[in-house]
This record gives sequence, C-alpha cells and structure tokens, in this order.
Amino acid sequence: MIANPFILHGYVSDDLFCDRVAENGIIREHLENGRNVALMAQRRMGKTGLISHFFHQKDIQQCYYTFLVDIYATKSLQEMVNVLGKEILSALKPFGRKVLELFMDCLRSVRSGISFDQYGNPTWNVELGDIQNPEVTLDEIFRYLEMADKPCLVAIDEFQAICMYPEKSVEALLRTKIQRCHNAYFVFSGSQRTMMTEMFLSHSRPFYQSTALQHIGAIDLSVYTEFAIRLFKEGSRVLYADVVEEIYSMFDGVTWYLQRILNKLYVLTTEGGECKKELVPVAITRILDESAFAYEALLYQLPAKQKELFRAICKEGKARNLMSEEFIRRHRLASASSIQSAIKGLLDKDFITRHDDYYESYDFFFRLWLLRQ
Repeated sequence: MIANPFILHGYVSDDLFCDRVAENGIIREHLENGRNVALMAQRRMGKTGLISHFFHQKDIQQCYYTFLVDIYATKSLQEMVNVLGKEILSALKPFGRKVLELFMDCLRSVRSGISFDQYGNPTWNVELGDIQNPEVTLDEIFRYLEMADKPCLVAIDEFQAICMYPEKSVEALLRTKIQRCHNAYFVFSGSQRTMMTEMFLSHSRPFYQSTALQHIGAIDLSVYTEFAIRLFKEGSRVLYADVVEEIYSMFDGVTWYLQRILNKLYVLTTEGGECKKELVPVAITRILDESAFAYEALLYQLPAKQKELFRAICKEGKARNLMSEEFIRRHRLASASSIQSAIKGLLDKDFITRHDDYYESYDFFFRLWLLRQ
C-alpha cells in the first residue's frame, strides 16, 4: 500500500501518473511503426517516468520485452555495456529460465559471470575487468536482441553520456548496430539539450536524421492541479488550487519539484484537513532542512572561484552573459577567463545546467537553501 500518492522515484501505476497522454501516444506511434525516438527534456521534467509509464501499458508488456537503461553514471563503453547487460538480465527475470538462458547463451564473452542462485534466480556478477573487449560483448547483446522471441523496446536514459566516453567511435558503433538490428526499437532520452541536439541534428554525426525528435515540456497547470486535488481527495484531504499554482510558478512546472513539495504537503495535512498556501513555505523549509547537511558538504568541496560563481548564478536564478563586464562587476567576480574555467567545473560536477541562453542551478532546492544562508 502506498501511504503517500505523490511518488518521487520509480513508477507505481497509471493512477498515480499525471497526464502525458499526447506524448505517450506520439512515442507509441513512432515505435510501433519502426521509428526510433530521441526524447529531450530538462532534468526532473519526467521523461524517465514517461518511458516507464509507456513500458507498463498492458499491450506493450504483452507484445514486447522492455528494457530501461540509465547510463548517466557511466564513463566508458565498458561501463555502458556492463549496465546494459545487467539491466536486460534483470528485466528478463519474470519470463522464466528458458528466456534467460537464450540471453546467457548469447553472452559468451562474459558467461562465467552470470549464474543462477539456489532459488533459480539469475545473478549478474560480471566485473568491469571481465569485459575485456566491450565491442564483442556489445555485439553479443545485440545478437540477443535480434534473436529474442518477441520484439524488444530499449530505452537508454541520459544518452548524451556517450559523448564523454574516451572511445571516440561509440556513436558510430551504436548507430551501425542499431541500424542492423531489426527486432529492437530504441528511445534515446537525454537532458543535455545542446549535446542531444548536436547528436541528432548535426550533418556530421552518425545519428543524424535517424530518429524522431520529441521534446517534453511541463505538464499543463490545469491538468496537474486536477491530478493533485484528486489525490488529496482520495486521501480524505482538501487541496486548494492556488497552492498548486504557487508551487508551479516557483519551480517552472518541473514535475519532480511539484511532486516533492506535494509529497511533503500531503504529510503536513492531516486526514480531514485542508492544505492552504500558508503551508507551502513550511513544506519548503522542511525539505531544505532535511538536505542542509548534504548541501553544506557539497558547497565545502567547491574551489573558491567555482563557489563564488555558483552563488552568483543562484542569485540571478537564470544567469545570462556570465563573462560580461556587468555580470562580473555586479557579483564582484574575478576575470572572464577564471569564470570560463569555473563554468566548466560546475557543469562537470552537475552544480549548474546550461540552457540555450542561460545557466541555472541544477538543483532548485540547493539554490533556495543557498539564498537563505
């Protein structure tokens, strides 16, 4: 039983998932007609939840094997192959030993690292050192996808991570294997808009014109308001529309932040009680207090120049023209060259994110916490 209907991680059910009807339909149309999809949205907008929601549709579950692979933390082709293999094995567990053995038989290069425990459950014990030739193991994974007894849907989350691998031919390698695989269809999900756009729209890149591009924006305010009020009502609580409007405006409609605050507001509202706007700052303060220790530790680790720039960006909210004389003077920063170096450091550490013409804090709560110090 779910005590709090505002889910923060993973996917539970259609009933606790808000909207995305149009986006879901577009993804379905493309994949069912054999076209791969590149899905772009800023982080925490809900693209991973959308993919999970699509994969959990009853007819999709019946007709396809579905694999959702997050490669955000991977730093090389070797790591990506390891994560991909592990996720496929995990997703195939419910289908029984015969299905699993076909996958295991295909992965000859790392077969010794896959076994069944005493209860008949498969375990992935493959270490990075066991993947001596990542291209060979990747080829074996694609061989399985081609041989599977049902078509496969493979979603690769934070796909832009492959651009940072030391191996320079990963895009071309994957493009070739995907092009030759006729039993699997792919969703490439990414939150770094500039990198994703270059990958799929640049003439010189392997994935050029190979997918249908889809952007995921904020859920419509009226739709999300209706969803939130319903969940409060089902929990014998009253939520007023102006509460949702307040937090929607504060956090630009970014789904995860709406869910996080409403999750806390749901806790703060007793059964039979009412949730009014006065509770919003209370909920935010509680959330910031819970994260204060982590934020202090993260800030402490930053070099001085990066810390100064991060504070300046947080003060601006959406910071533009970071190397202009006006910005430097307003925030009493050092030279433009030191700012350029600090930007790279903050981006690499995921303290900030870059949009078309501005930078902002990756974590909106971190920004609020810092502004209160």
